[in-house]
Amino acid sequence: MTAEMTTPTVQMCRSCGGGASVDVHFCPQCTKILSLGRHGDYFAFLGVPRKLNLDEAELDQRFRQLSRQFHPDYFYNASPAERRASLERSSYLNDAYRTLRQPISRIAYLLELEGESGAVLGSGAPPRREELQVPPALLEEVFALNEELDAVRHERAGGAAEHEWKGRLDRARAPIEAKRAEHEAELRELSARWDELADRGASASERGPVLFALRDRMLERNYISNLLAGIERELTQ
Repeated sequence: MTAEMTTPTVQMCRSCGGGASVDVHFCPQCTKILSLGRHGDYFAFLGVPRKLNLDEAELDQRFRQLSRQFHPDYFYNASPAERRASLERSSYLNDAYRTLRQPISRIAYLLELEGESGAVLGSGAPPRREELQVPPALLEEVFALNEELDAVRHERAGGAAEHEWKGRLDRARAPIEAKRAEHEAELRELSARWDELADRGASASERGPVLFALRDRMLERNYISNLLAGIERELTQ
């Protein structure tokens, strides 16, 4: 977990050698667009606070504004370095906006920044349910669901009517859907608690329990999503 909410970073202008804050996109000395380099984070890049309940209208406005500023068409006659910088910043902007505009990916990204991502983030295809360790809070639901899935497979093999086994699957889905709704509510509550801590500049020791809880709820949410995907696979086989 990071020691501070934000870490000041200075970037250097390759055109004039001047320095600028990490959230500045054009050199204050020579006005040239700055090379991206190793940027701080998506929140700073878009000029929004590192919070989980962002003003969507403000986020959209910042994205449109920066999109116009970085658009490669404005740098058609610029130097190769400036054209490259506009492409780098445009690409990074798209990634930042795509990540921060959705509450769940925003939480996952915050956990990554704070060093608490664990298995929340991943690349490529999501892991299969059987490859994930069952979160203790879901043991009861997972045990019951697995029993139902085994029973449904047995019924299908025995030639049961489709409406019978599909109805059984729908009933098995209900407690899992309820658990997902419960987790969504908990994530909203934890997000509000994180923002309150961010507003008053809380210490790392104060933020830690909220980050840990966010991480655990996200891991459980991912497992729930895999459970529901497993039910869908059964329905379509």
